[in-house]
Amino acid sequence: MQNVSSSVTVILKFALPTCWIVFFGAMTIALWFVDSGPVAGMEANIFRIVMAIFFLLGVMILYWAVMGIKRVEMDDHFFYVTNYFKNIRYPFHHIEKIIEKDYFFFRTVHIILKQPGQFGKKITFIPGRINFDQFLAEHPDVVAQLENKELDV
Repeated sequence: MQNVSSSVTVILKFALPTCWIVFFGAMTIALWFVDSGPVAGMEANIFRIVMAIFFLLGVMILYWAVMGIKRVEMDDHFFYVTNYFKNIRYPFHHIEKIIEKDYFFFRTVHIILKQPGQFGKKITFIPGRINFDQFLAEHPDVVAQLENKELDV
């Protein structure tokens, strides 16, 4: 079994959202309880509302973009998905297709399953720069099996 996810997955999934929520949540709460004059060139009440909206938008973006990523490991016959609390094993024949999206600083891989599993129909992970490509190079039989599944990499 080889880890094909990036090593920053745990940081992105837990550390970043925790720090964001604690820091900006505490700041937002403090702004509502402290009496002050104009802040950053705005009336205090307007700044409080702006800060609350900023905090809520940040939490929504983190939930949508980061907290849903999983850690994925693969071997010759199965791929293993974990959210660090629950581990699920799927055979490769459950995969409908794999989609790889390349962004400027990172890329994501989306595994679309034929039937929804414990983590839903789509499993998203950030592949390790070397591990994922190395696994695919070392296991041509898995690649051949996945290519028959409409591999969009």
